[in-house]
Amino acid sequence: MALIVQKYGGTSVGTVDRIQEVARRVAKTAKLGHSVVVVVSAMGKTTDGLVKLAKEISANPNRREMDMLLSTGEQVSIALLSMALQELGQPAISLTGAQVGIVTEAAHTRARILRIDPNRLESQLNSGKVVVVAGFQGIADAGELEITTLGRGGSDTSAVALAAALRADKCEIYTDVPGILTTDPRLVPEAQLMDEITCDEMLELASLGAKVLHPRAVEIAKNYGVPLVVLSSWSDAPGTRVVSPPHSRGRWRAWSSQKRWMRWNLT
Repeated sequence: MALIVQKYGGTSVGTVDRIQEVARRVAKTAKLGHSVVVVVSAMGKTTDGLVKLAKEISANPNRREMDMLLSTGEQVSIALLSMALQELGQPAISLTGAQVGIVTEAAHTRARILRIDPNRLESQLNSGKVVVVAGFQGIADAGELEITTLGRGGSDTSAVALAAALRADKCEIYTDVPGILTTDPRLVPEAQLMDEITCDEMLELASLGAKVLHPRAVEIAKNYGVPLVVLSSWSDAPGTRVVSPPHSRGRWRAWSSQKRWMRWNLT
């Protein structure tokens, strides 16, 4: 069976009812025999609310303390989703970015991922659990256990990076839209759903303002040949496939069979 990474955004986990619906979708996938890693964002507008609180305290909040603050939003989501899965009889465990081995630069509020050590994650998957991971965050490679965040849209990046590190069969990005459309449906009602788009085309759309996928996530998918699908959280429609160049699958710039650490440079 397949190893699948699923990512759910803040809207998809914005309420208890929606978290329970996500849990049912995840459990259904696991019951088909697949190994599942779930990456989630903070609930609804939680991050915006935390930023507002910080601004009420300081006009120019310290970046380190902002990372400490903002990383808590995803921790709420992963714990609640893990509980919801357990209530359905599906073994699950919630882990922060640091706990799954996401190591980043020491650049608070805008860190880039340096490497991922998937050993703990793979151990939990092998025990039959769904692993629910906090997106948007990691830990700095500075020997001081500094929590870092990846910037807005960072949960997309977390999901695709984990899919690359695990060599997952696919990465599914669940959103509140049915997939990638030819234009903004709020402006053009005749916008059409695309069955497939290349990573380069998706990057061009992102440069023009499309916000369905974060550009850094698309870059990782392109560089490592991660099969990527954008789907709706509210339906079983097939969504849009984001395809990489055929030669890119399996390009690992530094891969050790002993440590099994992956590195990339997207700067």
